[in-house]
Amino acid sequence: MIKVSIFYLNGEGKTFDMDYYCNKHIPLVKTNTGEALKKVDVEQGLAGLAPGAKPDYIAAAHLYFDSVESFQSSFGPHIPAFTADVPNFTNISPVGQINEVKM
Repeated sequence: MIKVSIFYLNGEGKTFDMDYYCNKHIPLVKTNTGEALKKVDVEQGLAGLAPGAKPDYIAAAHLYFDSVESFQSSFGPHIPAFTADVPNFTNISPVGQINEVKM
């Protein structure tokens, strides 16, 4: 199993519409990746580790697939549509990482 994590870095002037993300963008991803997408977790940053610290990330999404190949073949063809939707919910350029789930 692999986990594709997409992070939205917090900062001055950064905006993020969680309602749109959860109710429009994630369903777009689910529809286009089909059964290849096994699970999605969406998280909203609350705070940093130090008392009173702001979260490093406003939001993160974690998408689970059986393999890198499954991710690439289901997600890759739709990247233009996913990217085109980003301005509808944020002014942040997302960053991503692919991880192998060990536990």
